[in-house]
Amino acid sequence: MVWLWQNLELVLGLALDHARLSVAPVLVSFIASIPLGWLANQSRVLRTILLTLGGVLFTIPSIALFVTLPVILGTRILDEINVVVALSIYAVAVMVRGSADAFASVSKDVIGSSTAVGYSRWGRFWGVELPLAGPVLLASLRVVSVTTVSLLSVGSLIGVTTLGYLFLDGYQRSFPTEVVIGIAFTVIIALIFDAVLVTIGRILMPYTRALPTSSRASVTRVAAEVTS
Repeated sequence: MVWLWQNLELVLGLALDHARLSVAPVLVSFIASIPLGWLANQSRVLRTILLTLGGVLFTIPSIALFVTLPVILGTRILDEINVVVALSIYAVAVMVRGSADAFASVSKDVIGSSTAVGYSRWGRFWGVELPLAGPVLLASLRVVSVTTVSLLSVGSLIGVTTLGYLFLDGYQRSFPTEVVIGIAFTVIIALIFDAVLVTIGRILMPYTRALPTSSRASVTRVAAEVTS
């Protein structure tokens, strides 16, 4: 604790940089995964292609991706944009499957009923499918958020300032206290991100408070309320 108080400004600065760099990949994954997940449910072939591509992208070693992106993007190897783009690729790769599962979880009976009462294709998407897919989308986004915060630490290996610096410095100096503090603050950021996402979910999806996740009947009931 003595080391933490003596270096509090450094640790808080690293934590703020870590949180700042984590935001963009999470947002990009959410925005990109919605149309991709919806498309994946329109065709079995598309679903197979998109989910397979997502799986392949996620298997690319992070260090290799960090080193390769500057060549592709024309950036310097120490630019933060390389890490942001790399983590966005990983985040989208994970989120696409969650998005596809989210839209697949919407009852076909509900979709048929909304069409029967006069919803257009886009009206049905915004008014029925997306709201009902919301809980699964949120659950997937929470996983992506934690994964992104964790993976960002690797960026310190190429000189990007994050909490990963504490891991490297502590390891090189054989000073485990610094490593533990780095881990602790990484976990704290992940928990804060998760709490923010849960709060946003409760605000945007108040109907999920009374929605048992394993109950198909409840999904149908909520869908009826949305379409009415």
